[in-house]
Order: sequence, then C-alpha cells, then structure tokens
Amino acid sequence: MLHTIIKSNSYQDSIVLMLLTNKINTVAGVTKVSIMMGTPANKDIFKTGGLYTPELEKASSNDMAVVLEVEDEAVIATVMEEIDLFLEEQAKGNSGASVEETARTWDKALEMAKDAQVALFSIPGTHAALEIERALDAGKHVFCFSDNVSVEDEKRLKMKAHEKGLLLMGPDCGTGIINGIPLAFTNVIRPGKIGIVGASGTGIQEVSTLIHKLGGGVTTAIGTGGRDLKEAIGGITLMDGIVTLEQDPNTEVIVVISKPPAASVRDRVLALLRKISKPAVTIFLGEKPTYHEPDLYHAYTLEEAAELAVKLVNKEIISSDTEVIEVPALKFSADQKYIKGYYSGGTLANEAAMLIKDGLNLTGDAEKKEGYILKNEGYEVLDLGDDIYTQGKPHPMIDPEKRIEMIRQAADDAETAIILLDIVLGYGSHMDMASELVPAIKEAKAKAASAGRELAFVATIVGTDADPQDGQAQQKILEDAGVIIRMSNNQAVRTALAMLGIQIQDNKKNLKEIDAPAFTEELAPSQAMLELLHAKEFLNIGLRSFSDTIRENGGKATQFDWRPIAGGNVTLQKALYYLNNYQNEQTDSI
Repeated sequence: MLHTIIKSNSYQDSIVLMLLTNKINTVAGVTKVSIMMGTPANKDIFKTGGLYTPELEKASSNDMAVVLEVEDEAVIATVMEEIDLFLEEQAKGNSGASVEETARTWDKALEMAKDAQVALFSIPGTHAALEIERALDAGKHVFCFSDNVSVEDEKRLKMKAHEKGLLLMGPDCGTGIINGIPLAFTNVIRPGKIGIVGASGTGIQEVSTLIHKLGGGVTTAIGTGGRDLKEAIGGITLMDGIVTLEQDPNTEVIVVISKPPAASVRDRVLALLRKISKPAVTIFLGEKPTYHEPDLYHAYTLEEAAELAVKLVNKEIISSDTEVIEVPALKFSADQKYIKGYYSGGTLANEAAMLIKDGLNLTGDAEKKEGYILKNEGYEVLDLGDDIYTQGKPHPMIDPEKRIEMIRQAADDAETAIILLDIVLGYGSHMDMASELVPAIKEAKAKAASAGRELAFVATIVGTDADPQDGQAQQKILEDAGVIIRMSNNQAVRTALAMLGIQIQDNKKNLKEIDAPAFTEELAPSQAMLELLHAKEFLNIGLRSFSDTIRENGGKATQFDWRPIAGGNVTLQKALYYLNNYQNEQTDSI
C-alpha cells in the first residue's frame, strides 16, 4: 500500500535525503521508501521506481516528497516522527547544538562570508551553474561537489574562473584538501610536502591515504572534476592547479591523477610538467608506462603514484622493483575460477578492471552497461556508485544494501572464487561499513562451505587511523570475519589474481629523455590562487555536514541554507540573474 507525504517548503540536500531514506528503510513495517524533492526529474524517478502516486503532482521543487510502501497505515505516524527528529538533528549539525547563524539569501551569505575565499557547493546540479557564476562574480574560488552540470556550462565557467584568477574545482568534485582542511568526502591526512591535483574523488582518496600510510603527508589536494582533461574542457583547472602548487614553498612534489585524458590535453599537461622546477608524478589510469623522465615519473597504479611521491620527498632512489605478493593458502574447487569486484569508488573499480584485464591479457574497452567496468565470462567489476544505482538511492559509501545484494548473488554462483571489496572511510562515508557488510560476508562464506567450496573475500580500506571511523578498527572487524585485507587496491587485486595463479608482468622503467614540443604558453598563478593555499574561511552552500567538517578541522564555515528561487524554474532563475546583473552594471556606469 503506497502512501504519500508532502512536506511543503522543506528543501533538503540530496545527500541528506539519501541518509533520511536509509534511516526510514529501517523502520519496522516499511517495505519500501523513496524521499526526494518534488522536481520534475525526481517525479520521473518515482515513476521508474514503481513508487509514483498522483499526490506527487502537488509537490513543487521546494517540497520534500515521501512515498512509502507500508504493511499497516499505523506505521506512518512513526515515520513522520522519525523524519522530524532526523531533520531536527541535521539542523543542529554534528555537535548536537544549534550552529552559528546561517544565511538564507545570497546577499546575506556574501555579507557574512566576506572574508571566505572558497564557496563550496552541494546543491542539485540543475541549479549549480548559475549559483557558481554568482560565487565567481563575488571573487570566490569554487569547490563544486554537485554533478549534472553541462559540459558547455563547465567550460564557460572554468574559462571565467581562469580569467578572474580563480579556481573552479569541479563540478562533480568529491574530494579536496585546502590548507589541511578536508572538503566534502575526504580523509584525515597528515600535513606534509606532497601536493595533489586530481580529476577524481576516490583516486585522490586512495593516493592521499597511501601517502599517509607510507609516512608522508599532503599540503593541498585540488580536485578538478572528472571531465577537466577531456578535449571539451582542456585541463583548465588541472593546469592552473599545477602552476599554483609549483609556487607553493611548502610543496616539494606534485602528483597528477586522472583517467586517460584526451591526447592533446595530455601532451599539454606533460609539457607543463616538464617545464616546472619541482619533481612530479603522473598517473593516467588505464595507461601502462614504459619509462620515467628526469624529474617526471609515470605510475601505473595509484599505489605506485603514492610510493613514488614519498620516495621523491625522502630523496630515495627510484627503482623498478618487482612486487612480491603474499598468496593466501585457499583451495578452490575445479569450477571456481572467477573474480567479482563490487566497488563503491569508481576510480578504484576502474583500477581493478585495468589490472584484471592486464593479468588476463584482455584488450579493448568493455561495454559499460549497468555500472559494469568489466564483464568478461565470469569476471565482473561493478561501480556501484554509477548513476544507475544511485538515482533516488543512497550512495554505496553510505548504504551497503546493493553490495550486500551482489555479495549474495555471487555466493550463489558456483564459479565465483574471490570477491573484491573497497571500504572507503572519511568524512561523509558510513561510520561503520565493516560491521554492516560482515553478516553478509559470513553468510556467503557459510553458504559456499555448505556446498563444499571456499569463498575468499579480499578488501582494501581507503582510510587512515585518524579518520572518524578508525581504519585499524574497521580492519579488525573484517579480518575477524575472515576477510583478507591489503593496504591498497592494487595489492588486493594482485592478491586475488595470484590466488588463481595469474600474474601481472610489470614494465621495468628506466629514465628516458623525451623529445617533445616545449610548453610555450604564459601560465602563472594569480595572487588569489596562491592565497587559496592558506584559506581558512569557507562559504558552504548546501550540505550542512560539510560546514561541520571544516569547523572540526580548524576552519571557519558560513552556512548558506540555499533554496531554489522562482519555484525551481531554471529558465526564470537565469532571467532574474541576468536582469539583476544588467541593473547593477547600469548603476555602476552612472
């Protein structure tokens, strides 16, 4: 039986709604629930998810829509109480007490945050472009966690930021560290001498946490968003980030992280890295380098990128040592021959697929359907953070439900030998993902054992002992359940392959001088870019927990409880924005 609840004028960020959906799913008597804002796009998601009701048409973009499938109508009162309690706790922040004054309008936000150098956005992507423009016009760098911004808007806004001497980090920028302060979904990393510019969220998380585990530290991590190195964008943020870190006296080594860029953009990035005075490390995920260059080192895996950076800071000799993999002693049946990877991090899923393809000598790109990064015979690697799994549902870093479902399916497959998992810690992630997954892991291992099979689980924990979840505590929970833990995703995948008798042949990389065109463009950081490295004050537009994280780590955050104007009508919002700008220009000219 479906029931609809409309909470009028109760705008909430999508991540808050995901967390709320996850909470209401645990209420006894609720068989299915979806909670979203009443936008036209979300109403379509209700329809495709089989939870559409006519009452939804009454909801506006500023109204929170709750659709429940319940066994008994009596449970609805309990659900309403839980929703109100949850929203009240969100309003109080992590501290449990009312936070400092918040802004409700742009004018008030800019007045309260006049000294904030960075505007952090986590609002619906359909509204993000216009709001980013407002922040750039106010002279603020932008960190945009929001996604679903068009390529055209991204290029236009990044060009505008560049011309103003500002950095636009994103859109779809999941991770960043500015002056030791973690932004969005980020781990707690010790300060150090390594600067990172990266096009991915979990890519930066994996490299930065490994640097931490290896005894190193990070000065700054500048996220660029996943499309920055595409031909259409041209690496605007990445290259501005590189020249900024080049001028940072605290940064000694620069690491550049990306999935394979467009060839022309890659050439420009490499030419710039050859020109700068500091040693640099590149990881273009999917490429298998065959050489290093003087002061420019090329990694194959995220772990190698971290190792190279730490060695360069420590002035150690760079060598091409063959990795020694400890192979656990498990005995599989004759039918068990496949690895299945269920990842919450898209970059980690891509790295796993890359390594498995390397070990199996597979060529060509897999057709990426239903979140699969690799699907070849019984080998599978799934990115469970793909849009197909997260529309109207919590991300797998927050909610284990989809991974538990996939673990159970894999356990029923007599040909499954090994299941790969990532446990991503840090701000924004589930506070105890290990405990959530362990019952399903034990159940799967027991089911396999009852059929005379051993089922292996190999996992990596992307996190540090300083994270809110405590990486060591998470590791113990998993190991007690029989999970094999490896320090990196690279080691986890290589261990899984070695358990099936499959080895990866690494390239021996010697130093090589490259005859390539020099970087002749005039590219230098603005004063505002250099001052960004010392930023302590932020304007947070959207998810309140991001403000809490900033404050917990010694920064100052002004919370802007943003809501879409003009009833969420983007066309009307643009008209109002340009009309207001025109009036301001006319006033300035008088």
